[in-house]
Amino acid sequence: MDSWIDLRSDTVTKPTEPMRKAMYEAEVGDDVYSEDPTVNALEEKTAEMFAREAALFVPTGSMGNAVCLEVLTRPGSEVICDRLSHVYNYELSSMAVLSGLTPRVVDGPQGAPFPEQVEEAIHPPLYYVAPTGCISLENTANIAGGRIFPEKRMKQIVALARKNNIPVHLDGARIFNAAVALSKEVAELTAGMDCVMFCLSKGLGAPVGSMVLGSREFIREARRVRKLFGGGMRQAGILAAAGIYALDNNVPRLDQDHANARRLAEELSQIDGLEVDTETVETNIIMVGTKEPAPGAEKLCRRLESYSVQVDPLGPNLTRLVTHLDVSSEDVVRAIEAFRAAVK
Repeated sequence: MDSWIDLRSDTVTKPTEPMRKAMYEAEVGDDVYSEDPTVNALEEKTAEMFAREAALFVPTGSMGNAVCLEVLTRPGSEVICDRLSHVYNYELSSMAVLSGLTPRVVDGPQGAPFPEQVEEAIHPPLYYVAPTGCISLENTANIAGGRIFPEKRMKQIVALARKNNIPVHLDGARIFNAAVALSKEVAELTAGMDCVMFCLSKGLGAPVGSMVLGSREFIREARRVRKLFGGGMRQAGILAAAGIYALDNNVPRLDQDHANARRLAEELSQIDGLEVDTETVETNIIMVGTKEPAPGAEKLCRRLESYSVQVDPLGPNLTRLVTHLDVSSEDVVRAIEAFRAAVK
């Protein structure tokens, strides 16, 4: 059997040998005491990249988002977020369970709400309604197919938030994909946010970890909340070294993932029974709909397994494909042929 082509997510990447070497050689200490030199180096590096005062290494993106929402708000307040957002759909209602928050959901196009929608969701300062605790945005929008949040729209929302004295959090799990696609720096794309979270363990290829960025005061409190949520790590430099390597070596190559995604989308759109809007493929995620004569998504995914291709269904007639550093251009060709055979 051919080697597997895993298109389920960019979280499935394996550390390369050079990355493993960096992890093996990492100098370590106790990070709860802020004594791990490699963790400290990673935090300093990312703070500089994002033009922020400080940064914090956390185990996961979901924890990073939860930490940010906890620090920005108080129990009983609302978080304005899009209906497609990760914090609303895929984090087990952690904002409610951990922080006593309620999502105030808006329905923006491709996961990127308009300022008017956000403004309408902001409650007036009345004692009998829940106050708006913060606004949470996502770039790129995962379930929307890796769409990039329009810059002008995001700046307008940040300005609206400032006018209403409401903090803004950015779930930037794949912000480097947006930056590479736009040929811009992450600092520019995240300017104005009160805090930012991004993942090292997705397209950047590290095995574990995400970063939270903000002011020194914000990160000081975030460090306390990380410990409260069970995220205090000890000799974490072994993991941080992978993050440093990823930032030094795996950012420019995201272009390859985007090119592979575009090619995959274009070819699949030509297969009778598959629905792919190639205009929406901006980064490394492709949403594929199914219709007759193709089988439903679950059956299609089972058929693809017989051709050594792994894909997960998102609904009865929808699948998501994600390209990453473990998917080569040759793998894309194999995947296209597998889809053709599976549809038939």
